[in-house]
Amino acid sequence: MNLRRLVFFGALLGLWEAAARAGFWPPYIFPSFSSVSRTLLAGLWDGSIVLGVVVSLRRILLAYSFSAVVGTILGLALGRIKALEDTVGSLALGLQTLPSICWLPLALLWFGLSEQAILFVTVMGAVLSITIATEAGVRSLPPIYLRAGRTMGARGLALYRDVILPAAFPYMVSGLKQGWSFAWRSLMAGELLYVNLGLGQLLMMGRELNDMGQVVAVMLVIIGIGVVVDRGIFARIEQRIRSKWGLLA
Repeated sequence: MNLRRLVFFGALLGLWEAAARAGFWPPYIFPSFSSVSRTLLAGLWDGSIVLGVVVSLRRILLAYSFSAVVGTILGLALGRIKALEDTVGSLALGLQTLPSICWLPLALLWFGLSEQAILFVTVMGAVLSITIATEAGVRSLPPIYLRAGRTMGARGLALYRDVILPAAFPYMVSGLKQGWSFAWRSLMAGELLYVNLGLGQLLMMGRELNDMGQVVAVMLVIIGIGVVVDRGIFARIEQRIRSKWGLLA
């Protein structure tokens, strides 16, 4: 973390603490940073937050892995097959505009109050964005690449492996990054509405106990996980892609 970012967040936390201590709002509505920190440390110490993180990460990894595989395969097919683009592609584009939380009533009817309902909502939040981004990458491929690949003998799966996938990879990474964000949000929404182990359950417990310190502490954990995944995984992949394609100064 550079100095400018460190100063900014330090000032932001100081402002938060000062506003809470000023007493404009009662602590159960606007807790101070110090009280939230104590709640967070207590949750880490007793293992409740650690357990919530483990359960939620297990769910997101399962649902996101499935979404990445299905979305990539479907996007590659839509980008190369005109009949699929006109039919399934139009359907996917329309469904993409539907907020993932709208799938929850349908998931509850199909799967009941179960783990499968949460996973279904999470998958629907991610798979369509990955599909559309992959399709866009395939359709943005310069035709000369395909002609050159065929001239060199690439056909069928070899054409996908050696030409289409490498050229479309920057678009696919953007879709995978966006799909992760949508999947993470969808998972938290599903866990909020279905009481089970996970970070969403901790949020609901904090609300029901009127413990705003726990609510804010869990929110910080959710934000932290999102930032770590974005900066630690996707940002590094994007950096390598920009470097390989000569887009860095």
